[in-house]
Amino acid sequence: MPAQVAEQSCREFASANQTAGARDEAVQVSRPRAAFSFGLRNHLGLDTCRYNDYRYHVRKTSKSKPIKNEPERTFVTLLRVTDMLSRRPAQLLKKEDLSMNQYNVLRILRGAPDGLPCGEISNRMITRDPDITRLLDRLEKRGFISRSRESKDRRTVTARLTSEGYALLARLDEPVQDTHRQQLGHLSEKRLRELSDLLTACCDRLA
Repeated sequence: MPAQVAEQSCREFASANQTAGARDEAVQVSRPRAAFSFGLRNHLGLDTCRYNDYRYHVRKTSKSKPIKNEPERTFVTLLRVTDMLSRRPAQLLKKEDLSMNQYNVLRILRGAPDGLPCGEISNRMITRDPDITRLLDRLEKRGFISRSRESKDRRTVTARLTSEGYALLARLDEPVQDTHRQQLGHLSEKRLRELSDLLTACCDRLA
């Protein structure tokens, strides 16, 4: 008796939610889905084929529509690619207890042997950090950079890479380059240059 009541409730639920188009589609149930419903009916004593067809129809109609606006589609693609490309380098740097921004600062200072003011470091960063001072504090505490006030202008604080900072970057250079090759090595040099030129054009326009 409970099985019969449950079966009747299931049928009433499916009937109340079906449209004329859904009923026509239910007639064309594919054999795999029909077999699955038949297996559930045998196992539980319930006829779930109508309910399964309803769920299939909902999943089919709820799929997101493709983006037709090219600038928007390109923007979304860039976000996805940026996220995917940043994951492996972030995992690599995590082994050295470094963030992507901290690594960026060390790379910037390696390219400026005479050191740079904090403001200039902030301007050169790939991703702007709202608190560059605290970021430099952490790097200095670990001995990777040093900071000093300029004799000509005591208001200016210059950051420089230490020997420990150079050693850390030297240790990371090959693993980072290997990660880049694994991620983008399937593209030819020509295609990489074209891609770089297009992205540079975007940056120049937004700067």
